[in-house]
Amino acid sequence: MQSIEHFLTVDINNNLGKVIPFLLIGAGVYFGLRTIIVQIRMFPDMVRSLKDKPHPDSSDAEISAFKAFTISAASRVGTGNVVGVAIAISVGGPGAVFWMWMVAIIGGATAFVESTLAQLWKSKHDGAYVGGPAYYMTRGLNARWLAVIFGIAITITYGLVYNAVQTNSIVEAVNTSLGGETSNSLRVIIGLVLAILTAFIIFGGVTRIANATQVIVPFMAGAYIFIGVIVLALNIGEIPGMFADIVGHALGLKEIAGAGIGAAFMNGMRRGLFSNEAGQGSAPNAAATASVSHPVKQGLVQTLGVYFDTLVVCSITAFIILLSHPTIGESMQSANLTQQALASEVGRWGIHFVTFILFFLAFSSVLGNYYLAQANVEYFTRNKNAIIAFRILVVLCVFGGAVGTVPIVWALADTFAATMVIINLIAIVPLAGVAVKLLKHFSAQKHQGLEPVFHRDDMPELKNVECWDGSDPVTTREFWNDAVTPRSTTSGGES
Repeated sequence: MQSIEHFLTVDINNNLGKVIPFLLIGAGVYFGLRTIIVQIRMFPDMVRSLKDKPHPDSSDAEISAFKAFTISAASRVGTGNVVGVAIAISVGGPGAVFWMWMVAIIGGATAFVESTLAQLWKSKHDGAYVGGPAYYMTRGLNARWLAVIFGIAITITYGLVYNAVQTNSIVEAVNTSLGGETSNSLRVIIGLVLAILTAFIIFGGVTRIANATQVIVPFMAGAYIFIGVIVLALNIGEIPGMFADIVGHALGLKEIAGAGIGAAFMNGMRRGLFSNEAGQGSAPNAAATASVSHPVKQGLVQTLGVYFDTLVVCSITAFIILLSHPTIGESMQSANLTQQALASEVGRWGIHFVTFILFFLAFSSVLGNYYLAQANVEYFTRNKNAIIAFRILVVLCVFGGAVGTVPIVWALADTFAATMVIINLIAIVPLAGVAVKLLKHFSAQKHQGLEPVFHRDDMPELKNVECWDGSDPVTTREFWNDAVTPRSTTSGGES
């Protein structure tokens, strides 16, 4: 087991870690310039787009912009926000937080591009929209071979590896709560409970997943943010010094033994990538499911998701840890660092609070991860037996993660995340011009005081666009006129 861990960490991840951050930064800067920093200047539109809902007469399988947001947020907001941040700080020091922020802000443009493309080239099956990188690689780039490689990579990453990370982190948190080494029998019990809960929901389909995540994610994230604000209030005098440490260490102005600027940069980038997933090609699978009037709307919503994950939730964890003045740079620590840090501020119940929050955030991540993986399985086949077999395999991995070790599970996660980034960037960089055209189309209507809607006839030069033919009522002008001046709803019309 140690030899496998060494191979993944030293031979693969350390080398990929020297390349991936620069690929992500380069792509993010390129997309930011092409879209005139869309991730910052269109923040108000991100918030407004969350309110979009399908037409009342639409299929029950169609989901709203907010539900699509919570599915992707379920995948984003989880162990990466609690465990990943703790790992980054314990190994990379406070400067790692700064680089997590940077990868989120720069990556916001990347998230916009990939999710806008997913909306454009989405498909519809059994009354529900589906799509993602495999679809825009096939239809936009005419590279089915690349879509096949990506589909396999994301299915393994999210359906199997990342779900093992979630249950592994829950077990580690429970271990700290109990004050000792978790017994094998307790690991099995935790694994069985999570496996049963997972099976109950994922065998119910995407609607049940969306209904679960839209409750779990906002409530649990809200509770976590609330306790974080309390910690900040209790240490208000130390906040300026904390920010000085974050920026100073990130830029090499302050040094901490065992956690220099290089460690801060690499760990911040790695954990930032794992947490917000911008450029990884995961969120577009959820973005494509929404019924919206214009592809750009979900691009904006998913950019907001990156900010919510990293600039809000990850920052709360970082503040809780740093305000407790932990020992940094000696060894890797996970959820226990966050638990002990909170306990030092509010009392021992803080340990159990983190365990409680982590359990539900990790469980919602399992659901979100499963959906992203299933969307790509369905790209290959819609055979019911194949889908059932995949669901069983996911449930087994959820159970298996409870008995794995922290280093090897996280090493696998880093390896597969890097693989997905490379494949996805190969597709979205040449397709960026399409996202820019759609953004200009969206902005032109906004400037005219109109609610932006899109039909594929607006841009006949875009090929292989299956949807956006005007048949979805939410893409009609009548729908939006009714939204402003309520009257009897319609199901047709032209923009």
